[in-house]
Amino acid sequence: MFEIFVCMLKEEWRMHSTLFGNLNFALFPILIFGMAFMGTFLIPFTSRLMDVNMLAVSIHSMYCIMGLMVGSFGIMGKEMMNRRFGQGSLLIHSARSLPISERRLFGNFVVKDTLYYFMLWIMPFCLGFLIASPLNAISIHYPLLMFVTASLAFLTGMCTVFILSSVYSRSRAALYAVIVLAFAAFVALYLISGDIMRVMRLFMLPSEIFLNFSFPLLIISAAVIIVLFIPAIFLFSPETHAGEKRYAAALCPLYDRLSRLPFIRGGIDAEKASEKDFVYAAAQKELTIIAKDFIDLHRSGIGIGQTLFSFVLPVGLIWLVLSVLSDVLMPEQIFMVIAAVTGIIASTMYTWLTEFESFSAYLFLPVKVSSIIRAKIMTFSVLHVVPAVFLTVIAAVTGVLASAIFAIVFAFSVSYYALAIMVRYSGLSPSLMLYSASFFLRYSLFLMPPVIILLGLAFIATGFSLAALILIIPSYFLLKGSFEKWDRADLPVF
Repeated sequence: MFEIFVCMLKEEWRMHSTLFGNLNFALFPILIFGMAFMGTFLIPFTSRLMDVNMLAVSIHSMYCIMGLMVGSFGIMGKEMMNRRFGQGSLLIHSARSLPISERRLFGNFVVKDTLYYFMLWIMPFCLGFLIASPLNAISIHYPLLMFVTASLAFLTGMCTVFILSSVYSRSRAALYAVIVLAFAAFVALYLISGDIMRVMRLFMLPSEIFLNFSFPLLIISAAVIIVLFIPAIFLFSPETHAGEKRYAAALCPLYDRLSRLPFIRGGIDAEKASEKDFVYAAAQKELTIIAKDFIDLHRSGIGIGQTLFSFVLPVGLIWLVLSVLSDVLMPEQIFMVIAAVTGIIASTMYTWLTEFESFSAYLFLPVKVSSIIRAKIMTFSVLHVVPAVFLTVIAAVTGVLASAIFAIVFAFSVSYYALAIMVRYSGLSPSLMLYSASFFLRYSLFLMPPVIILLGLAFIATGFSLAALILIIPSYFLLKGSFEKWDRADLPVF
C-alpha cells in the first residue's frame, strides 16, 4: 500500500518536472506563498469593495475548482497521457498489468493527490496568509483554520468529480440527471432565500466553517466527502468500463469543406508558382492542421469538458461573485470586469489545442513551427464563438445588452493579447504557465497592468472599452517576433 503511494507521488513529481522543468516547478509554491503574503496586506483595501465573507467564499470556491480539475485529470489521464507521451499512462490505470485491485489503486491515488496538492497549492497559500496576518492585525485563528477548510474544499471538488465520473461510466443519462438536479436545487434555494451569498455558502460548506466555525459543520463537511468518496471507490473502474471507439475517416471530408474558403487553392505547380501561390500552399498545410485540431477535440471529448470546467464554470463562478458587488459598482462596470476575466480565461483555449499533443511527428513533415502556431491561432479564433455567446447571454440576463458588443471587443482584445504573450514566451508549450514560476510571473507582469488600465477607462464610460483595440498593436509585433523565434527553435519532443 505504502509502496504504491510512494510510486504515485514520484510519478506526479516526475510528470510535472518533465513538463515544466525542475527549478520552475519547484519555485511555483514559493510564488504562491509570495502572492498570498502580499495579498494579505491588501485585505483592508479589498474589504471596502468586497465583503470579507464573499472573499472567503471565492477562495474556497477556487480550491474546490482546483479539486475538480485535479480529479478530472486523474480520470482522463489515460487518454491524455497516450496523446502526450505515446503509450504512456498513469499508475491508476495499471490494474490490468499489476497484481493489485483497482480500488486500492484508486484509494492511493486520492491520498496521493490530497497530500501532493496540499503541499503544492494549499500549504504555501496558508503559510503566506499565516505569516502576514500578525502584521495586519488579523488573528492567526483564520490562517490556521484555512489549512483545514481549504483542504476540505479541495477534497469536496475532487470527490465530486470522482463520483460524477463513476456515474458517467455507468450511465450518461444518470450523470445529466444529477447535474440538472443540482442546478435546480441551486436555483430553488436562491428563489426561496433571495440571497445568493447564503446559497453559495450552503453549497460551499468549507467556507461556512471558515466564517462560522463549529464542530457539527466540520463533521458534516467531512461526512459529505466520505459519502462522495466511498461510492466512487466501488463504482469507479476505468479499465473495465472503457469501450472501444471507432471513427470513420474525417480529415479529408472536413478539409474539403474548409477548403471552400476563398483564400484556399488546389495544387501548386512549383515551376509556375508565384510568391502568392506559395502563400496559398502554406495555407493548405495550416488548413490540414486546423481540421486535425477539430477532429481531436471531437474524438477525445476534451472539447466539451474543457468548455465546461475550464471556461464556463470559472467564469460563471466569478460572475456570481461579482454580482454581490451590485451595491458598489454599476451593472455595466461589473459586466466589463466579467469581460476582462472572460478574455483572460478565453486565452487559455490555446492550451486546449496544444497541451496533450505530441509535436515530434511534425519533425517529419514539410511544415514550419510558425505554420503550426498559425493553424492553432486560427482554430483558437473559431473557438471564440464560446466566449462571445457567453458574454451575450450574461448581457441579456443582467439587462446590459447594449454593452454586449463593447464587452466582446474588450474580451477579444485581452484574449488575443494574452495569447500573443503565451506564444511569444512558450510557443507550442503554453501549459508552462500552470507551474512555471518564471513564466507565470512574466505573463502576469505583461498582461495585468494594461488590462487594469483599460478596465479603469471602461469604468469611466462603456464606450472607452474600445480603447482595448490598441492591444492589437503589441499583439501583432509579439506574434510576428514569435513566428521568427520559434522557426529557429526546435520543436518540443518527448
